[in-house]
Amino acid sequence: MSRPVRLAVNGATGRMGQALLGLLRDDARFELVAAMTAADAPQLGRPIYPGEDVLRFTDDWQATGALDVVIDFSGPAGLAGALEHCQSQGIALVTGTTGLDKVLQEKLASASQRIPLLRAANFSLGVAVLKRVLREAAAALPDWDLDIIEAHHRRKVDAPSGTALALGEAAAAARGTTLNESAVYAREGLTGPRSTGTIGFAVVRGGDIVGEHEALLMGQGERIELNHRATDRSIFARGAIEAAHWLAGRQPGAYDLDAMLSDRTAR
Repeated sequence: MSRPVRLAVNGATGRMGQALLGLLRDDARFELVAAMTAADAPQLGRPIYPGEDVLRFTDDWQATGALDVVIDFSGPAGLAGALEHCQSQGIALVTGTTGLDKVLQEKLASASQRIPLLRAANFSLGVAVLKRVLREAAAALPDWDLDIIEAHHRRKVDAPSGTALALGEAAAAARGTTLNESAVYAREGLTGPRSTGTIGFAVVRGGDIVGEHEALLMGQGERIELNHRATDRSIFARGAIEAAHWLAGRQPGAYDLDAMLSDRTAR
């Protein structure tokens, strides 16, 4: 687009929303049109940037101006509202909201037939590249053992991480199988020899680790170690902004970060 991309942030008062607002303030590629929040948010009606009264936090989609794309990091209810507005106005949608029920999952799938829609559980561009490399390596070395090790801060409540599972799914698919058939999530006691074709997972939780993922491909006399370490949570907001810029103006469809990377490498 020759003009700035007109954008709204949904879930603007959350941790990711605040990171997005901070980055967008000085990004000339975008015009921030709206910062959406829940109706009961204490920030509702307040200026989004202290000392500036141009834009205020709002919960009214109908009061927003014309938009090219929405970035959503809210919750299932917030995403449902954004999705409805995007469909009615033909607006592209980038979302990293998780914890969706089957009904909302189906609505998203249906919406991708009418608007461009990009979803990702992890918006790190480095992780997206790691996933691509691991897919290729797993396919090229189908007989090598594969383990995925991930580490996160002590407050994280799920294990393995969604990113670790996504890496495992990519490797399994490259080998013509699924995690349901190949994953091993725990090893304890007399486990016996490793079964051929399995994908193992190991989990570390402690301190303030932002996120680390390592894929080990192990053969006879050699191994490949693929690593990604996040040291700054802003990488996820940066990735979402890049996705929004790429998605705006595209044809309706279901997209992911891999599609964006493929488009970049094809140029």
